[in-house]
Amino acid sequence: MAGLDQTASSPSRHRAALTRVSATEVAIALDVVDWRRQVFALYRSVRERAITDPHAAHTLWRRKRDELFVTHPSSPLMAVDRPGFRGLPVADYDPAWRIESSIRAGAVIRRLDVPTGTDGVVPFELLGTVEVEVSGTLLGSLDVWRIAAYGGGLFIPVKDASAGTAGGTYGGGRYLVDTIKGADLGRGEMPGSIVLDFNFAYNPSCAYDPEWACPLAPPGNILGTAVPTGEMYGSADI
Repeated sequence: MAGLDQTASSPSRHRAALTRVSATEVAIALDVVDWRRQVFALYRSVRERAITDPHAAHTLWRRKRDELFVTHPSSPLMAVDRPGFRGLPVADYDPAWRIESSIRAGAVIRRLDVPTGTDGVVPFELLGTVEVEVSGTLLGSLDVWRIAAYGGGLFIPVKDASAGTAGGTYGGGRYLVDTIKGADLGRGEMPGSIVLDFNFAYNPSCAYDPEWACPLAPPGNILGTAVPTGEMYGSADI
């Protein structure tokens, strides 16, 4: 689950069938661990800074992501794209798109099994929904998925009306929350609520490299309006 995700399936070039584990495989595993470590640390800093200055937290997030994407060996950027990389296409911060929403428990548990290539099927269970209300207007709701596998956590993707259009967002949707990968802006002030800041919505790794296999936004995670914040898609900077 990517942008900053190192999602469910690593590129197949890292999964060649071997009779013995090679030193390269060990190095790759350690690189992924370091990527995760740095991403978790980044989101911890973002949560702390956003308490008093969400705009500064967003600036930190953009700067650190750009640094990781161009320098880290576990970056989802393809090697051919790195020399010309000038930064991810992220919109300026808009405080109207930072909201808190309570999770409304679902009536029944619904399971979603997502094929992810070399990692097999990743199971998700519908935990509930969150309403998306921006500047007093209810834009819809998003399904909240519990990751029903080792590690657990929450997963909230979003696909908006600009997905797949010129100057819009990635066609498969973006990620708002993915706690396994550290992408979590914390709880809201009201009991049972979480922070949803669309300024931090980011693209899955398959947006940069087709060898990745990423969970994409299911029907319950689609908004009928454009969301002009967060990471965009198709910039000449990548």
